[in-house]
Amino acid sequence: MFDRVSYNSLNSRQKENYNFAKIAARLADYGYNCMRLSDDWQGADFIAIQVDNETFLRVQIKGRLAINKKYCDKDIFIAFLSGDDCFVYPHDKFLNYTKKRGSLGARGSTRLWDNQGIRTWRKPPLWALEWLADYKI
Repeated sequence: MFDRVSYNSLNSRQKENYNFAKIAARLADYGYNCMRLSDDWQGADFIAIQVDNETFLRVQIKGRLAINKKYCDKDIFIAFLSGDDCFVYPHDKFLNYTKKRGSLGARGSTRLWDNQGIRTWRKPPLWALEWLADYKI
């Protein structure tokens, strides 16, 4: 009755549901109640509200470490799973750090970033993991 599912066997929508459940469970340990949105509201897949009712996060679920120009200046947090680790980080702060250290590629850019405004890392590089340490839950 309870057979573990292979993440790789899921379709993209099922993977997003799976990731939401895993991330929401981690956030619950920090006093957050997560509410899934039926569509991306202001760039967010879900809202996380802390028990103090003062901390309110708009969260976008990703399958990997990512930045995207469409999330700029929207106060969006990006959440992703990497192995057993879960990260929930402020998009704009990470983007600014990435730009400052020149990690978008040669001379601070890549073709994908320049043309589409997207940059992802399948596996977070060491420099990113060091920065993300404060956002690991």
